[in-house]
Amino acid sequence: MEILWIVAAAVAVGAGFAVGRMAERRAMRRRRATAEEEAERILASARQDAETVRKSGLLSGKEEAFRAKEEWEREEARRREEVERAERRIEEREEALDRKFHLLDEKREAQDERAEALAAREGALDQRAEETEDRRREVTKKLEALAGMNEDEARKVLLRTFEEEVRAEAANHVRQVREEARRDAEREAKKIVALSIQRIAAEQTAETTVSVVSLPSDDMKGRIIGREGRNIRAFEQLTGIDVIVDDTPEAVVLSGFDPVRREVARISLEKLVADGRIHPGRIEEVVEKSRRDVDEKMRESAEEILYELGIHGVHPEIVRVLGRLKFRSSYGQNQLQHAKEVALLAGNMAAEMGLDVSMAKRMGILHDVGKGLTHEQEGTHVELGWNLCKKHGESPYVLNAIRAHHDEEPHHYAETFLVSAADAISGSRPGARRETFESYVKRLEKLEEIATSFPGVERCFAVQAGRELRVMVTPDKISDEEMARLGEETARRIEDELQYPGQIKVVVVRETRSVNFAR
Repeated sequence: MEILWIVAAAVAVGAGFAVGRMAERRAMRRRRATAEEEAERILASARQDAETVRKSGLLSGKEEAFRAKEEWEREEARRREEVERAERRIEEREEALDRKFHLLDEKREAQDERAEALAAREGALDQRAEETEDRRREVTKKLEALAGMNEDEARKVLLRTFEEEVRAEAANHVRQVREEARRDAEREAKKIVALSIQRIAAEQTAETTVSVVSLPSDDMKGRIIGREGRNIRAFEQLTGIDVIVDDTPEAVVLSGFDPVRREVARISLEKLVADGRIHPGRIEEVVEKSRRDVDEKMRESAEEILYELGIHGVHPEIVRVLGRLKFRSSYGQNQLQHAKEVALLAGNMAAEMGLDVSMAKRMGILHDVGKGLTHEQEGTHVELGWNLCKKHGESPYVLNAIRAHHDEEPHHYAETFLVSAADAISGSRPGARRETFESYVKRLEKLEEIATSFPGVERCFAVQAGRELRVMVTPDKISDEEMARLGEETARRIEDELQYPGQIKVVVVRETRSVNFAR
């Protein structure tokens, strides 16, 4: 029985499998038919699209070809017009060249005619020249016979006579022109300088190499010196200034060449004396504070003067160096006041002459700014000042004024001449500067040496403290006409070989004496 059920089950499974296979085949046939229909539909659509694209491409190609043809026709017409214009220009040029050739032919013919006429005139002139030369020889022979000398001797006599006359006339003319120019220039210069000087009244301070500090009593000297001199050593080391404690009652002397350090030392010592606490630690504290106070005072002084002069836009570093001139002196003249005076003089003269007043003042106040660095750096004050101002963007006017006022380069601007003149005026003002006796004597000796080096000078005298040089000449060797030349050459040599404030007047004196005796 079980075997039958097993056989039946197997038959049922086989029948089911056969039925499933048949159903799957029918489904596959249906899907294949559907896919073929879809493929046919896609192919038909693709063929339709391809036909559409082909027709569109044909139309666009035809349009492009039509546009290209039109463009080519337009370009061809344009080129044809250009060729026609070029041909017309060539024809016009050919016509112009023909006309020019025709004119050249006419000019050549006229030149040939003039050349023939000139040749004929040259021949006539040559003939007349020969006749004139014959007549000149005859006249020369007659003149030689009458004068008793030949042609060369007569020529030398005439040339010598003409040379003396021309030299005398030239010397007289030069002297007259120079005197007229000097009178006019001196009159205008005196007017300008007088007006400028009247507008300023600057007080001048005479700084020296020492400063005196008053003490409340002589007992304070021992406290300043300290135990075994430690206080005074610390003070001198911190300030760089020598402290002189001598028998001067109730006073101590501070000595040093650097005026800024000397001022710091003076203020520090006054504070220490007033405070009463004097020891190395306190000395260091007070000196540092005094140094800051002096720097601030110098800066404020420079800013105050710049404000008074109406000068703006100066670099802070230049202001700092300019303030150091407050304690800098030259020949006893305070340099900050000197710079202010030069700025005012230059500005006033620039106003009188219609020049740039503000620039003249700026050039005047900065012309000696390098003197604030001479105690710190190597070099002349001109070089140091020029480098400082150039580094911080000052104008070429200021740079030229710094160098030109000591003749280290030419004066390139009119205001530079005014700065140099104002510098000389400020330095030569009576009482502005002091001069050592040795340098004064050397300058007078050099003046007399220069004057006596010229031939024909008999003796000379330097008068008015070297402001005037009187030269006595031998009348037999120096004529009136040569006096002007001698004075000019002497003045030029003095300018080239001497350094002096202001100006030196050179006076040449020629005396003619007639001596007779009654017996």
